[in-house]
Amino acid sequence: MDVLGQAYEYAATHPDQLLAALEGHLRLVMVPLSISLGLGLPLGLLSARSRVASGVLLNSFNALRVIPSLAVLFLAIPFFGLSFHSAAIALTILAMPPILISTDVAFRSIDPAIREAALGMGMASTQVLRQVEIPLALPIIIAGIKTATIEVIASATLAAFIGAGGLGTFITLGFALYDNSILLVGAIPVALIALIAEVSLSRVQRAIAPLVK
Repeated sequence: MDVLGQAYEYAATHPDQLLAALEGHLRLVMVPLSISLGLGLPLGLLSARSRVASGVLLNSFNALRVIPSLAVLFLAIPFFGLSFHSAAIALTILAMPPILISTDVAFRSIDPAIREAALGMGMASTQVLRQVEIPLALPIIIAGIKTATIEVIASATLAAFIGAGGLGTFITLGFALYDNSILLVGAIPVALIALIAEVSLSRVQRAIAPLVK
């Protein structure tokens, strides 16, 4: 029996474990992304509006990007233990830079004349932001969100190293047992989730782009 067949047989005989790992993996993706969006979008807008904030935020988060996710995981262990919280912190740090940087770039790339024209028509600053700037910035912002999402989906497999669950559990088990079929039970769903996220967000990005031309 080939390795794919063995992987299918293992998954079929361990459906509860696979479902629990899948749910855990999606949670490891959604929680950090939600936090990163909640923080990264407003901080990116602030960075685009202020040179001081831009210098501090972009340099700080670019510095964080050079730290490997696994290193952040292990650095969080003394404070949060072998837990979901340690993994969520590491993955949030991973997701923040692409979201923040893309938001900063998106708002900076808007022609100032467009904003001035909107203000000249009597629109309030909040109206200009909601009705003019955000729609124009969305394609670039979504590109950053897409990058962050793919990175988090892939890196969430590392959470298994600290006992935080997810599909990485099967990958680490496969490595430990030198069993490629078990490894694939974790790796294939991760690849499929990443592919679905890539295709879905790309379609959203393409759908929005004509609206802002």
